[in-house]
Amino acid sequence: MSSSVSQTAATSAATADSPMTHRQRIEALVGLLLGMFVAFLSSTIVSNALPVIITDLHGTQDQYTWVVTATLLTATATTPIWGKMSDLVSKKLLVQLSLTLFTVGSILAGLSQSVGMLIGFRAIQGLGLGGLQALVVIVIASMFSPRERGRYQGPIAAVMSIATVAGPLIGGVIVDTSWLGWRWTFYVCVPLAVIALAVIQRTLNLPVVRKDVTIDYAGAALIAAGVSTLLIWVTLAGKSFDWASGLSYGLVALGIVLLVGALIVESRVPDPIIPLHLFRDRTTALATLASIAVGVGLFGGAVFLGQYFQIARGFSPTAAGLLTLPMVIGSMLSATVSGNLITRFGRWKIYLVSGAALMTVGFGLLSTIDGHTDMVLVSGYLFVLGCGMGMSMQNLVLAVQNNVRPDDLGAATATVAFFRSLGGAAGVSVLGAVLSNHVADLIARALDAIGVGAAQTGGTSAGLSNLNELPGPIADIVRGAYGDGTARIFLIAAAMSALSLIAIAFIREVALNTVSPDQQRWMESQRDSAV
Repeated sequence: MSSSVSQTAATSAATADSPMTHRQRIEALVGLLLGMFVAFLSSTIVSNALPVIITDLHGTQDQYTWVVTATLLTATATTPIWGKMSDLVSKKLLVQLSLTLFTVGSILAGLSQSVGMLIGFRAIQGLGLGGLQALVVIVIASMFSPRERGRYQGPIAAVMSIATVAGPLIGGVIVDTSWLGWRWTFYVCVPLAVIALAVIQRTLNLPVVRKDVTIDYAGAALIAAGVSTLLIWVTLAGKSFDWASGLSYGLVALGIVLLVGALIVESRVPDPIIPLHLFRDRTTALATLASIAVGVGLFGGAVFLGQYFQIARGFSPTAAGLLTLPMVIGSMLSATVSGNLITRFGRWKIYLVSGAALMTVGFGLLSTIDGHTDMVLVSGYLFVLGCGMGMSMQNLVLAVQNNVRPDDLGAATATVAFFRSLGGAAGVSVLGAVLSNHVADLIARALDAIGVGAAQTGGTSAGLSNLNELPGPIADIVRGAYGDGTARIFLIAAAMSALSLIAIAFIREVALNTVSPDQQRWMESQRDSAV
């Protein structure tokens, strides 16, 4: 009797630990993509509403940047923590927790009564976003082999592209609809998030890999504090205090000390948040460098497109969303085509190199625009940029995932996402500071040329906060300054994309595995049982 019970228990355990069937994996993929859709929609739906939000809440250009940076900052700081946790506990539970956090942050952001409140609640959104951007990719990677994964880059890219297109469009319609208002850009995704949670609860059934480990709280705190300190310095230096000042030097020193402390802790603890041994692998090290540059270019450059279209060119939020379509279509097409070709032939480096080259060219072309550039040309430049983005982002992650052990999959994936987000947060901060200073300088020169003092307009740095209250000719000067100043942002983004191209060129191509990490674990457990 006891023998029969033991045999039944063993059979049940084997079934629970066995890999998911193809149908189960596809059903789970649908739930994950729905969660990803909600996250991307919630992020992009605000982009075209931001100029209206900042103007309505009487914010400044610096605060405009921080509304974006706050989310990227908390997402960046927590991404490696989510990734490490996914190697230790239930991935399903973590996905649900991150989606819940993101939803709560969205509701609170919609209740904001000041820009300061909005920035704080956007930081809560970032906590959930950090989990979603790492965990969805990690879970998909654990279900499908690297060779198979290319086939599903099309649907992933399609979801990201549809959310990217739908977000600004829905946001624009909401802002342009007087009886809704910008607050509904945060509320509208809540029902979708509830549906995503229900679907994930029903479909995602991954084996839980639990280990007897300790969480590296010290490393997590030092990494988050160090990154945050340096980003605060980058954002505020030159405006709230001089670059060459005691406070500026103090923030830099504090940030470096915290990060050095993090390195020391990570090198000594048994289960570090970011395992340093990963960087001994050439592919991981170079892909990380490339991800930083891609993050700077992608987030730092693209986040100001909505501002360019609305402030500099005078388009409505809805029209600004439509004008980003060429970039989104290019990204979706290139990701789908390159993904299918990778699955068919097993080669991936050529698409990484091509993607980085197209991103560099796209940003280079955008660095030539001003407030009067033909919109057909701008659309063409955005299409080129989108093609490069589609071939670069997911394939960088794929290259790293293909080179690490199954037990390091979560940490490695999150590490790449961490450095990409770090580059993005730094990019938004640095490029936002560059744009703010450059625009203020252009406005001051234009006002001097017509004999108007800055005090008469509320100050050159307050162009966004009082734009609707300025006389027509002065408002035109402010709009023109944003139109001419945005090109400098894209020039810096082009330089960063060129650096990513150089890093990618030195990555050694390794044949893609045809077995998923979960299948690897299962086969190893079967082998151990047989022994």
